[in-house]
Amino acid sequence: MVLSFLPLAAALLLLAPILAGTVSREANLAVTRIAVHAFGDRVAADRSRVNRQRDRLRAAHVDVTHRTYASKTLLYATVAGVSGSVLGVYVVAATLALLRVGGEAIRAALPPVLGFLADLTRIGELGVVDLFPLLLVSSATVGVGSAVSVYLLRWEILDQRAHARASQIEATLPRTVAFVYALSRSGMALPAVLETLSRNEDVYGEAARELGVAVRDMNTFGTDVITALERMAERSPSQNMSEFGENLASVLGSGRELSGFLRDQYERYQEEAESQQEQYLELISTFAEAYVTVLVAGPLFFITILVVIGIVISDTLPLLRAVVYLGVPLASFGFVVYIDSITRSTGDAIASKRTVEDARVRSVAGSGGGAGDASDARADGGAGDVGAARAADVDRWGASRERLAVYDRIEALLDAANRPLRLLLDRPELTAAVTVPAGLWWVWLRTPAIPLQPLPFARAVDSPVIEATLVVLAAYGVAYEIEKRRIGAIERAVPDFLDRMASINEAGASVIESLRRLTDSDLGELTPEVERTWRDVEWGATVTTALGRFRGRVRSPVVSRAVALVSNAVEASGDVAPVLAIAADEARSTRRLRRERRQVMVTYLLVIYVSFAVFLGIIAALTVAFIPAVEGAQLSSPGGVAGVSTGVFEGIGTVDTDDYVLLFYHAAAIQGIASGLIAGQLGEGSVSDGVKHATVMLLLAYLTFVIVG
Repeated sequence: MVLSFLPLAAALLLLAPILAGTVSREANLAVTRIAVHAFGDRVAADRSRVNRQRDRLRAAHVDVTHRTYASKTLLYATVAGVSGSVLGVYVVAATLALLRVGGEAIRAALPPVLGFLADLTRIGELGVVDLFPLLLVSSATVGVGSAVSVYLLRWEILDQRAHARASQIEATLPRTVAFVYALSRSGMALPAVLETLSRNEDVYGEAARELGVAVRDMNTFGTDVITALERMAERSPSQNMSEFGENLASVLGSGRELSGFLRDQYERYQEEAESQQEQYLELISTFAEAYVTVLVAGPLFFITILVVIGIVISDTLPLLRAVVYLGVPLASFGFVVYIDSITRSTGDAIASKRTVEDARVRSVAGSGGGAGDASDARADGGAGDVGAARAADVDRWGASRERLAVYDRIEALLDAANRPLRLLLDRPELTAAVTVPAGLWWVWLRTPAIPLQPLPFARAVDSPVIEATLVVLAAYGVAYEIEKRRIGAIERAVPDFLDRMASINEAGASVIESLRRLTDSDLGELTPEVERTWRDVEWGATVTTALGRFRGRVRSPVVSRAVALVSNAVEASGDVAPVLAIAADEARSTRRLRRERRQVMVTYLLVIYVSFAVFLGIIAALTVAFIPAVEGAQLSSPGGVAGVSTGVFEGIGTVDTDDYVLLFYHAAAIQGIASGLIAGQLGEGSVSDGVKHATVMLLLAYLTFVIVG
């Protein structure tokens, strides 16, 4: 008995280091060393294949060498082949036991030469020698298939990552070209522009990261800018980026005017951004129509047909439950994930990290003991104890630095304690810390006696669970929408702010003076932030630091890009009017594209609402009209009339109509949440935007069943 499971234990032990490597850096390092030692010399045999694979690694931006990746691929394929050969035997044996298939049935179904496969039904009784034929067959089928699949999958993943990067580069290239063009107008040299861009990868996305490859090539290996751009263009998975890099290198090599070329490229990519917007809207429209057809009308059709069949002919409740509890949620989840993978690159999802260093901490940390230099002379004109004075001064600043370090560690907690509402608006998911326990308490309060059987349990807790879910979703949706609308109001004022600042700067005022004058302007929701930024400058912060804090407070992609442009232009030159004009134009273009998308998608948002209303109406009709008719038929035809057939209603007496009503209730609730989340993602670009729609639809489903009883 024990010996028959030794191969299984060996296969699991073989897989253990590979699985541990996914969560442990030390285990991953050990696996890498084994792979390189075993296969490192073999992966470099075919130079043409190595070059092709190396290009795939570069396109996917994988941070490992070809030798390491190829060696680990061969190791994974080998382990998959060996362990798959063993696991295949035990998985098939477990499946046969679950299906209660006997050995005699297998022998009768297979040719005599394969009769030994019947031993799979008594694998616990076999010895290691008896297992050998089964392992041999499994290695020729499952083992080979596993090894080949893992090998191909590892390289296919690179192609998929490269394709995803290409899409993200294409989507972020227009704003990246705008950044390069704007800073070149400020008088900054192109290598400095590219290096500045690489420091703002979190703002400008994958296109900036791709140009950062050329920057690292220049800084690390001393490559000239033309050669670095040509190499980057050759390796990039994006056709537009390759073309831009080649053209830029050609312009630099020929001595043509760089500013004119970048202006042409900027205008071209602005037009391409509009074209991409049209293609994107067409794609989203197709997805919306597909969702309504497949995941709203489809389940409704299945439910209606299966209910009729179940009541009239035979029981279909298990299949209905599979559709409602598994089919609709899993299909909706898959749809959300797929839409997110397709549309992620077109969004403005930029990490909102507060990376701006506090100027007070920096000045204190870097001041050393300078403050004591003026007090080194005694009042009588003699020299004091300079060493003691400096030692005391260093100690004084050291204590200050320690206090500031402690404050930095507890700043987040103090902020949360002083402004809990602001914390919830910044991070709406934290509302769950309050609403989820409250919801659980509500469910417990509303269901004093909870039965242990599945169906009575579902009947007892479904309404309280839906009520608690409404509270959780509503709290998140309200917090998210308040902050979203605040940021939207600020973004609407950004182009006007940049235009006014450009006009003042163009009239001869400095950047600081321009910022001061803007505090007297009416910029709507942006006015308090401009005043706060000016107070930062008054208290000694540089313009760059003050603008960086402004970006950290707002956490908007539009503001982040504008601040990155202006901050770097200020460091390059005092004449920032051309840069401000370009930043305003880019912000205005982004707002226009968003508005067009919102206007187009309102139609499909309404379509999803109408389709859910139809779904809800038909479910309610089945509950109000069809189910009571069935119950009436049960009561009026207890045994039928002698000699008369009841036709299609012969089996009606055995139908439990309460189970169908319960299933309709749950189907409406599940469909409401799924439709709401998908409506938000299609219409506004994020699942979080769909929480408010999910709340409304779930509330409609709940009220409908409250009304119909």
